[in-house]
Amino acid sequence: MNELEQILQEIDVLKSELSVQRPLPKVALDKIQHALDIEYTYDSNRIEGNTLTMQETELVVSEGLTIGGKTMREHLEAINHKEAIDFIREIANKDDSINRWLILQIHAIILRGIDRDNAGRFRTVPVLISGSRHTPPQPYLIEKQMEDFPCRYQEMETVKEHPIKIAAYLHDELVRIHPFIDGNGRTSRLLMNLYLLRHGYVIVSLKGDAESKIAYYKALEISHVDGNSEPFVMLVANSEKESLQRYLNLLQ
Repeated sequence: MNELEQILQEIDVLKSELSVQRPLPKVALDKIQHALDIEYTYDSNRIEGNTLTMQETELVVSEGLTIGGKTMREHLEAINHKEAIDFIREIANKDDSINRWLILQIHAIILRGIDRDNAGRFRTVPVLISGSRHTPPQPYLIEKQMEDFPCRYQEMETVKEHPIKIAAYLHDELVRIHPFIDGNGRTSRLLMNLYLLRHGYVIVSLKGDAESKIAYYKALEISHVDGNSEPFVMLVANSEKESLQRYLNLLQ
């Protein structure tokens, strides 16, 4: 058994432990979810350069406060991301299929009030990713690749790939296509977590500190340029394992 399969087995055990404790008391569940959602919002935005601290993120999202010295965009990124988490939690409990329209809805929430022209719309211009060897597809290829995108994940479900692998694929492939001018990373991480929530896992919050961000970008580049997705799947699996362990600890 290789390292990835070992971690996936450990995740299955942790998920079973969590399932035994479900349904959780609503008050306890709401408090835990809110705290973790704020942390997820903070880290996901931090990866993209948002400078709000976690405490500031909490004040903006929960109290509607304005933080001096921070831009309006940074405030909207925090508010929008929390709304997007609420949206994927709602969708996770429904039978809505994961398709291009759902992805566009998530993206529209992420850029609401920030970029009216591009929110919920595919890009129409070529882009380059600074510091990366990966060049995203040309605009005329995006529509077809986004139509094909859900088919591959459905094939993975048919052959019963582990849900962690499928969730990682959804993130990995959407970032590879890079269908939007802005907001690709946040939308991809939300899509990944939508799939995880739907299958009984907890949200993965990929950290936004410099070391973690470098490892994250490096794993994606290895997948997109070298065709080796295992480092990224490992990163997601390790993060899910840590999230499950933490969630269980909070319940004790």
